[in-house]
Amino acid sequence: MPMFDAKQAAEVAPSNASAYQEAILPKVSRTFALTIPQLPPALRDVVANAYLLCRIADTIEDEPAFTAEEKGRYENAFVSAVTGHVDARGFAADIAPRLSNATSESERDLVFRLPLVLEVTDTFNPTQHEAIVECLRVMSQGMHDFQRVVGPQGLETLRDMDRYCYHVAGVVGEMLTKLLIDFEPELVPQTRTLMRLAISFGQGLQMTNILKDQWEDRSHGVCWLPRDVFARHGVELRDLTAGQQDARYANAMIELIGVAHSHLCRAVEYTLLVPARHAGFRRFCLWSIGLAVLTLRNLQDRLDFSSGTEVKVSRAAVAQTIGLTRLSDKYDPAVRFLFGAAARKLPLTPLGPEWDVPQARNVAWPWRRASDFKNARSL
Repeated sequence: MPMFDAKQAAEVAPSNASAYQEAILPKVSRTFALTIPQLPPALRDVVANAYLLCRIADTIEDEPAFTAEEKGRYENAFVSAVTGHVDARGFAADIAPRLSNATSESERDLVFRLPLVLEVTDTFNPTQHEAIVECLRVMSQGMHDFQRVVGPQGLETLRDMDRYCYHVAGVVGEMLTKLLIDFEPELVPQTRTLMRLAISFGQGLQMTNILKDQWEDRSHGVCWLPRDVFARHGVELRDLTAGQQDARYANAMIELIGVAHSHLCRAVEYTLLVPARHAGFRRFCLWSIGLAVLTLRNLQDRLDFSSGTEVKVSRAAVAQTIGLTRLSDKYDPAVRFLFGAAARKLPLTPLGPEWDVPQARNVAWPWRRASDFKNARSL
């Protein structure tokens, strides 16, 4: 198995922590490299840093060279390194050479450069630091729990899919909301509403990615689709083959596209709670929402697709989305009109009543923490 050359990385990587963060971001995410610079200056570094740390957690969980037990051990050690309870240099020096070529060179470099990334993390205020650590704890444990049970058979129910989306995306929405409220205290009275909508925001984006990437995921032996939805339409997920979908599959997909659309409607409401004077934060949200809506439209128009590249949003559509949101981001009616126009042909599946329960620690779902999930999952 080809190994990561730490010495070579040390020779080419920038020595300054902030410079490295800026340089590595577009190499591991073109989307966030596009949206994060739209944020107010006070939020750019912290959101970029949080994304990079989440990407490291995701890289560990996706590494095929690791056993399930090794992934769990490395995830725990990673969070401990972020909190300062484990030496970050020792952790990075241990794990980076073990990453295979199935992990991109940029992601391997990012893992090796964890101490540099943490130099930036250590500059944040206590609220920002706590928000990032809490996100990483929930995400790391949740991803690991799901990775141990997922397979080509899919997840058992739509609720299980919701829980998965929470652990990989909804919790990120919660973290971003904490950072936003710390930045803009005027939003404190809206905290409960924002946190509830933030989970929907993450759900809508993650569901869109799951639907788009289902065939690539299947090629790696996993499926994040809900068995109950497809079974209701007469489809057995385990038997699906790319390019051989039928009308029953199409009906199940339409239902799930409608669910994702409903969550994106709530993502728009989340965005419009942010004061218009913070147009950059609104753009950060609206560009993601717009690209998700366009992806759902491509999926709806190409339900016989067999690869995510077939439903990928074109560069021209991305440019148009950016241009239109720049013109409208300060005006709520204009934002609603543009979203409605873009999504007008999409199905809209009503969400269950649980999505309107105010966010609270004692609510079992969908705000379940990873420790609770281990005892109550029905997979």
